[in-house]
Amino acid sequence: MGLAKTEIFTDKQNEISQYAKVFGHPARVAILQYLFKLNACVCGDLVDEIGLAQPTISQHLKELKHLGLIKGNVEGTSVCYCIDVGNWTKMKKVMSEFLDQDLDKKECC
Repeated sequence: MGLAKTEIFTDKQNEISQYAKVFGHPARVAILQYLFKLNACVCGDLVDEIGLAQPTISQHLKELKHLGLIKGNVEGTSVCYCIDVGNWTKMKKVMSEFLDQDLDKKECC
């Protein structure tokens, strides 16, 4: 497999790509939906709720946290996760601008 060559693309293109990638797995979508539904920090309930093994959940949480859509705080021996509202709002703005760019265009074919 070749290199992604992300450096030849703009920062905005790379940012949109990273957001799209994080939504590319249903487990990450399910985790985000669960966090929104609870509207609170979650400490360890995700394995039972999502139905995947702990290491798998941890990997998905790592991806979401790396992109900044969730944040985690250490409380005792566990890490509690919640939506990072500021970064979520930023992501919505970036993705809306990208997805709405065709609204004023007429079909050409």
